Amino acid sequence: MGNHIETSLIHGAIREGYSDKKGAVNVPMYMSSTFHQESIDEFGEYDYARSGNPTRAALEKLVAELEGAQYGYAFASGIAAVTAPLMTLSQGDHIVITEDVYGGTYRLVTKLLPRYGITHTFVDCADLAAVEAAIQPNTKVLFIETPSNPTLKITDIRSIVAIAKKHNLKTFLDNTFMTPIHQRTIDMGVDVVIHSATKFLSGHSDIIAGVVATNDAQLAQEIYTIQNSCGTALGVQDCYTLIQNIKTMGVRFEAETKSAQKLAAFLDAHDKVEYVYYPGLPSHPGYNIHNSQCTSPGAVLSFRLKDYAAAKAFAEATTIPVFAVSLGGVESILSYPAKMSHAAMEPEERAKRGIADGLLRMSVGLENIDDLIADFAQALEKVQ
Repeated sequence: MGNHIETSLIHGAIREGYSDKKGAVNVPMYMSSTFHQESIDEFGEYDYARSGNPTRAALEKLVAELEGAQYGYAFASGIAAVTAPLMTLSQGDHIVITEDVYGGTYRLVTKLLPRYGITHTFVDCADLAAVEAAIQPNTKVLFIETPSNPTLKITDIRSIVAIAKKHNLKTFLDNTFMTPIHQRTIDMGVDVVIHSATKFLSGHSDIIAGVVATNDAQLAQEIYTIQNSCGTALGVQDCYTLIQNIKTMGVRFEAETKSAQKLAAFLDAHDKVEYVYYPGLPSHPGYNIHNSQCTSPGAVLSFRLKDYAAAKAFAEATTIPVFAVSLGGVESILSYPAKMSHAAMEPEERAKRGIADGLLRMSVGLENIDDLIADFAQALEKVQ
């Protein structure tokens, strides 16, 4: 449409392309499992809600527009959105995947896909030579996540795309941490972009959802076939909620990021904090690459205390953040990756990836940053 993304956030779902427009400023919820057909010979646009629903279509159009893609799909969870593109693979295919990937993605790739003859190799995607060395004759996909979860490693997207094109591979990218506002992955040549929309897109810790966008017509058709065949589409009420919540994503994410930058600087200067993982700090090894491909350091950071006892003491002493699984909410969410987001990963595999016993992840919300810093300061005093 030629609009800036902040305008698309508000108007992308409602502007055109959804039926029955009556002038409502919100997309209606079409609470119907099935749709009347006028003719036995010719069916209308919608027949059965698993296959398509006008509310979901409006959301999927919005997702595509935000990512600068032609096709968008809404799923019942973030991991369903990860699964569908990977299910376009067949027996005998191979994936090269970033080693520090979300725990649910790790579980899918290591526990389920091998049952269907789809193999994988984990690599440090910051090491481009290692990525290229891991490619086999049967490799079909390079799967990356940047910044990664939970150690905020940065992958050079353009270089990975170049490697993929050289070897005639597809690139799948999990863009959950950065959102399409700040990291334009389709523009950089990525074939499929994936989000856990539960996180920043929705941003209110109220729904579970996933979205996928692509410009590849064949992949799009295959992803839709999987969505329809497996019945993993997002329900109508959640589609409506996600459309509403996306409208405020721009202002939410901007405010959360400003606070995250201040909190990261505070933690970085504290003597009880061994290391801060945040691409907004110049000390971050991926700082320059991240700035070359992204316009924000994001609202998620991780930090390492000396051991499990220190992490436990800190987490139990904080009073403002919710201590919970997930991220991206208006409320700050403190997580312990070893037992939460990456519980599906074996302890030795977590250790290889730097997910230490003293590692905590913080998704910064919309609270007053001075209150958050004061809370963290008093909690760190309780750490021995």
